[in-house]
Amino acid sequence: MLRIEIRIPLYDPMKNIFSSPSLDDLINLLKAWRFWVLGALFGAVIGAAIYYIAPPQYRARATVNVDFNLEQAWPKDVDRQQFFYLDREVRKMVEIAWSDDVMSQLSSEFAIPVQDLRGGKLLLSQPADAGWHFFADDSDPKIAEALASAWADTFSVKVQADIDDGNINEFVRLEVIQSENLPIERRVPLSGYLLAGSFGFLTLAVFVILFIKPKSESNVS
Repeated sequence: MLRIEIRIPLYDPMKNIFSSPSLDDLINLLKAWRFWVLGALFGAVIGAAIYYIAPPQYRARATVNVDFNLEQAWPKDVDRQQFFYLDREVRKMVEIAWSDDVMSQLSSEFAIPVQDLRGGKLLLSQPADAGWHFFADDSDPKIAEALASAWADTFSVKVQADIDDGNINEFVRLEVIQSENLPIERRVPLSGYLLAGSFGFLTLAVFVILFIKPKSESNVS
């Protein structure tokens, strides 16, 4: 009596995941280029949809020009002394930018908790002796602009007061060069969402092809 037995091995996804891809797997990956290209396009569409459904906050930027006047503060060209002078004054001014006085004033004016201001709503970017950029994020572009402008103005007033009191070197000069009609843009551009979505789904597609796709096998005896 002829007996036919068909055995189909059970698919073990964990085994495939932790096993190294073979040469055949890599060949299959190249053959399935249409699949992962479509996956990348689909991911970009998903990223664009997320951007328009739940867009990132607006970011405004105000600028204060800071001139430490190294030539006047240290007439003798001693690099080490200039470095320590610049580092010391920069640290003082950064501390003023995030000080309780400055944050409390902004918190009272905009009804925003100080914890939120320091927790990511405000961002300071300073290259030492040049333009200091004061960023503010908010879902309302007008509030973001007003907050960034107020932070830059308040910072300048507080630093100037410290200069007058002798707490900061007298040769330091500040000028608010951009506090009106500020540049405003989304904190994360649309291109960032497109790239993230495309890369995410492309990675997922490659992962599926290499590790998740079951390998069917049958024996007939």
